[in-house]
Amino acid sequence: MIALLLAAILYREGPIEISGDRQVDPAGSLYITVKPKGVDIRNRFRGFRLAEDYDDEDSTQWRLEPEPCAPHYEIAPFEFEGKVYGQGAVQFDPPPKRKPVEGPMDVGDPGTESQTHWWEYALAALAALVLGYLVWRLFHFTFRRVREHFLSPIERARVELERLLKADLPGKGRYKDFYVELTMVVRRYIQRKYGIKAPHLTTGEFLNAARTVCADSAAQLRDFLESADLVKFAGLAATPEMASEAVGCAKNYLEGDNVVR
Repeated sequence: MIALLLAAILYREGPIEISGDRQVDPAGSLYITVKPKGVDIRNRFRGFRLAEDYDDEDSTQWRLEPEPCAPHYEIAPFEFEGKVYGQGAVQFDPPPKRKPVEGPMDVGDPGTESQTHWWEYALAALAALVLGYLVWRLFHFTFRRVREHFLSPIERARVELERLLKADLPGKGRYKDFYVELTMVVRRYIQRKYGIKAPHLTTGEFLNAARTVCADSAAQLRDFLESADLVKFAGLAATPEMASEAVGCAKNYLEGDNVVR
């Protein structure tokens, strides 16, 4: 009934229809239909924002959305073809204010509050211990590598050889891996001491390059590398005794070359 009354108030002065209620609903919209179509009535609203408009055959419909907490809601008169439509602003009642919340604050049932169990503390402590251990291992590894970087070639070779022996690859049946790492200890030693890119050369190429810088121990080096190649490439089945003998040959070469030079 109120909507029809509003439509009658405005329509008596011109071609406009309003659908809605005198009471503004912040969650709803107000629709205005203007005839003929093409009449622009923007900027004639207070407390509303224009959401959209679309044209029918002979009219234009506007949708207005109430702005929350606006002090005034009204439609101002507008002029079209020299005539003023809607004498006096059409006002709308603002939405009712919400009643203030009274009474004590509801904090919920204390019995339903989540409790931290002992095993959650245990998991947190275990995670902290694991993280601390990983950080310590990373620091120890980095410190060891940095310290080894400043060692002399023979000292660094001794450290690498000791680390290889602690891995006990022969005891695990990994003879081929053991011989590969053992020969790399010797090759890296020669690379650091004489500047030969030993790890990237074949055995023959490496021996030819080594003769120019360490001729005194070239024969001993050749015997060591060629015997290791039998296990690495020829498929010779190694034994613990052979592995111990290879370690002795590597030590003899390293210490003997260091004394000669």
